[in-house]
Amino acid sequence: MHIIETDLEGVVIVEPQVFGDPRGYFFESFSQRTFDEAVRPIRFVQDNESKSSYGVLRGLHFQKPPYAQSKLVRVVRGTVLDVAVDIRRGSPTFGRHVAVELSGENKRQLFIPRGFAHGFSVLSREAVFQYKCDNYYAPQSEGAIAWNDPRIGIDWRIPASDVLLSDKDRKHPSLEEAPELFDYNTDYYAR
Repeated sequence: MHIIETDLEGVVIVEPQVFGDPRGYFFESFSQRTFDEAVRPIRFVQDNESKSSYGVLRGLHFQKPPYAQSKLVRVVRGTVLDVAVDIRRGSPTFGRHVAVELSGENKRQLFIPRGFAHGFSVLSREAVFQYKCDNYYAPQSEGAIAWNDPRIGIDWRIPASDVLLSDKDRKHPSLEEAPELFDYNTDYYAR
């Protein structure tokens, strides 16, 4: 496993070691011990999967404390642009984002810690997206910010006219209008 740091503290790209031969390939998609040593100690408790077609944009989502979540995301089939946004007030990178292309071909994963919003756009005809979460889904704790907030300035790599959103994702506030975000000086992993 190769870890690539990004411009956002704690957000890392995970590249697995892939072993290929004429029969196909094999790789270890997750090892608790290796992840704890290379990224941070964490306990994932829920795995999710979604299937989406070209133009679908999901995000920018997060769960508010005390149900905040970290996510380890990857694409099994297709290609997405995966985005993490720093929403920790007081952070030197508050409002900045990292965008990484994840695909079934490159097998990269992105780790998004607590304190960051997450979203993705589907660049291929369809994509199967999987993610591990370190806290259970809590609907009462849902939070989100607008996918097209000009202050964040994400290039989703699809024309705005092709973007397919849920009704819910059409109505999120801007980063500045979001009522509850995270605080940079709070440890959201403390038990």
